[in-house]
Amino acid sequence: MTDKQRASSNSHDRGETCVFIVDDDQAMREALLSLFSSVGLRVEVFASAPELLKSELPHIPSCLVLDIRLPGVSGLDFQLELAEAGIHLPIVFMTGHGDIPMSVQAMKAGAVDFLTKPFRDQEMLDAVRRALEVDRTRRASEENVSGLHALLNSLTPREREVLALVTAGRMNKQTAAELGISEITVKLHRGQVMRKMHARSLPDLVRMAEALGIRAGKRAS
Repeated sequence: MTDKQRASSNSHDRGETCVFIVDDDQAMREALLSLFSSVGLRVEVFASAPELLKSELPHIPSCLVLDIRLPGVSGLDFQLELAEAGIHLPIVFMTGHGDIPMSVQAMKAGAVDFLTKPFRDQEMLDAVRRALEVDRTRRASEENVSGLHALLNSLTPREREVLALVTAGRMNKQTAAELGISEITVKLHRGQVMRKMHARSLPDLVRMAEALGIRAGKRAS
């Protein structure tokens, strides 16, 4: 039975998270597969970085347990490749040949942890749980921003202009003067913006604008 088949048979539809393992050492792959499966985690294992890239990644909180020394592309190089490809998997590095420069480089590039073999099972489990929480938080934030963009798209061009100015701290009178419309019209647009964006208050609307990247003086687009 291959690593992939073994992972699938042990983890089909298990939980709402997934741990990917990339290590060219079969004994280590099997040991980690057994460890993560024992605590109810879905696991997928690969012998090399290209194998992972060929796989369809599930749209659930996930993380990558990655050996730093691999045939072909190294773990550190693969970390950069993932970032360039827009794949934001939190990484837990492991190595039997770790040194300070490697760990510093890995952590600066966003790794969650860097474990030197042999490590304790609990060390690895704790690192993976932290990594999964990082990805869970990232996905929740992205979903929130995606929802805000949908609301933003419901605004008219004029309402977007009002949104940008109001959340930049402009008073109704200032907004009216800048847009060349009446203050009453600004109030009507502002009310529509609040309703369409589902904002409970002006501070709530300001937080939405910040999440969308709308800054002072920058019109919503």
